[in-house]
Amino acid sequence: MENVIEVKDLCKNYKDFKLDNVSFSVPKGSIMGLIGANGAGKSTTIKLLLNLLKRNSGSVKIFGEDIIEKEQRIKEEIGVVFDESNFHDTLKTKNIDSIMKSIYKNWDEKLFYSYLKKFKLPIDKTIKDFSRGMKMKLSIAVALSHNPKLLILDEATSGLDPIVRNEILDVFLEFIEDGEHSILLSSHITSDLEKIADYITLINDGKVVFSQCKDDLIYNYGILKGSKKHLESLDKADFVSIEKNSFGFQALCCDKKRIALKYPELMLDTANIEDIMMFFVRGE
Repeated sequence: MENVIEVKDLCKNYKDFKLDNVSFSVPKGSIMGLIGANGAGKSTTIKLLLNLLKRNSGSVKIFGEDIIEKEQRIKEEIGVVFDESNFHDTLKTKNIDSIMKSIYKNWDEKLFYSYLKKFKLPIDKTIKDFSRGMKMKLSIAVALSHNPKLLILDEATSGLDPIVRNEILDVFLEFIEDGEHSILLSSHITSDLEKIADYITLINDGKVVFSQCKDDLIYNYGILKGSKKHLESLDKADFVSIEKNSFGFQALCCDKKRIALKYPELMLDTANIEDIMMFFVRGE
């Protein structure tokens, strides 16, 4: 399968943090969810992808080309949304249309106004009077209106109410429907990613923990629960991590069918994406 993003051994060193040999790829026509705790390295990774930060080592290819060598050409084909609006508060949406025409060769005024209508955004209202949800809808409308092949979104749905989030998620699904468009979406709202993502990449403490098909994660991972007396009988090699509590324990496994047969007397629950992330980040 053709990859629209290929990240290999990406490193960025800070005084108190290191992005350490991060590698993953985003297949064309898919949505990749990028997850991890605050400070894990998600935003740093995205800024390195966009060449907004200087990397120490490693490589980033988008559409098969190095982002440093072909930056201008690649960015013509990318729509980017960060978690905060970057438009000046005194602007109106019609002003943004005029500005974007001079930036993007493929800017589509008709498409832009169709998104404004779809998102119920006023044309003559200044951005300072927009709610957070309205600002985020505007950023997404702008990102989509120069007909990009790839969307890169950093916490684009954070802080939004569920109705607005669902509306935006539907737009993302429409965007990739033809198999020619792709999305990299960083989010701490894992329920959103369960709805729309094809793949999940977990970053923890600057390192990639896994990068896998979402359906495989949900199908294979499980949480085994038991009392303290059962804890000693566990084979630690069967589990990704174990969390102890006042009642006993719960343990994350990556092969729940095998674990169900091996520990039939214990309760085994399905693990969602948030469960899996929390066990990898916090578990022993």
